[in-house]
Amino acid sequence: MRSDIDPQRIEHLMEMLGREARGSGSIYFTGGASALLIGWRSSTVDIDIRLDPEPPGIFQAIAKLKQKLNINIELASPQDFLPPLPGWRDRSVFIGKRGQISFYHYDFTAQALSKLSRGFDRDISDVRAMYERGLFSVEDLRDCFEKIKPELIRFPALNLGALESRVAVFIKQVEQISEDDRS
Repeated sequence: MRSDIDPQRIEHLMEMLGREARGSGSIYFTGGASALLIGWRSSTVDIDIRLDPEPPGIFQAIAKLKQKLNINIELASPQDFLPPLPGWRDRSVFIGKRGQISFYHYDFTAQALSKLSRGFDRDISDVRAMYERGLFSVEDLRDCFEKIKPELIRFPALNLGALESRVAVFIKQVEQISEDDRS
């Protein structure tokens, strides 16, 4: 059993991956890792990442560090559940560089849509927390959803109606709060 992860362990992991990798590349954090580093959660059970481009030697480094640091690292990102959103790299937030590795938060608009597609209570809370911190806009959420909608047929496990409803409900709630704040 692996223990919960805190922000300091993620920072330590970044340093170690930067030292261990044998070349340049990028690592995108998603989910709980982003939540910890930005501060809307205090712990997570695993670190979800996307490699793009894959740094040489990164899998050997990950295998070594998973054991050494007693953490679970998963290759998972919104692209595993939804089509890639146009402009996701441009919307990804740079965290820093360790060695030859650049670290980013994976596009928060894509993270929000991915979490809305799952719809668990914790996911919805994460979406609210991301929005409250200004990490994505309602306009980007709406626009990106509309752009990927024709491609969602390629994801048969996805319930399009449920996702469409969750996106609409979230947007309505946010717009209602904004109206109330202006009153």
